[in-house]
Amino acid sequence: MTLFGVDATFKANWANSGDFLARVGLGWDSTKTYTQLGTISADLSETKSGAAGGYSYIGIYGWSENPMIEYYIVEDWYSSAPNPGGTNMGTITVDGGTYTVWKHQQVNQPSVTGNNSTFWQFFSVRNTARTCGHISISDHFTKWNGLGMTLGNMEEAKILIEAGGGTGNITFSVAKMSAQ
Repeated sequence: MTLFGVDATFKANWANSGDFLARVGLGWDSTKTYTQLGTISADLSETKSGAAGGYSYIGIYGWSENPMIEYYIVEDWYSSAPNPGGTNMGTITVDGGTYTVWKHQQVNQPSVTGNNSTFWQFFSVRNTARTCGHISISDHFTKWNGLGMTLGNMEEAKILIEAGGGTGNITFSVAKMSAQ
């Protein structure tokens, strides 16, 4: 992973890495909810090539604590749209796009605390992939809350590439995040 030093722009490449994850963005101290942090959003533009093995997520990633939640807002992917499994909670519309929302439980898996834990994963997976645009992160959180999926105090919100193997690369030429 190479940081460009402007906003959160970066590039990353991987080769048969197993689970490769690279992310840059905002971090907090897990003392405030997303509503206390203001309006959280991102703008991104990316180009990619290669492959990502069995799964891939490109978009927003983060954690909350109390409760511990790992979350994804998936804007793009390699090959086919990810299906994270678990419970399909329905669809939401944010930023003019339709997203399928998933809730999935992880049992005894690595977590943000550094220990293996049992926790929920929340996903918004865009029905039509896009490589650039504005992401109203707080709107996803609010709509998840309406589905009974409530985040805890915020640990991070970051622009992400996660690849389950394969060999590929990605460049984020625009990667801006804000909480106002």
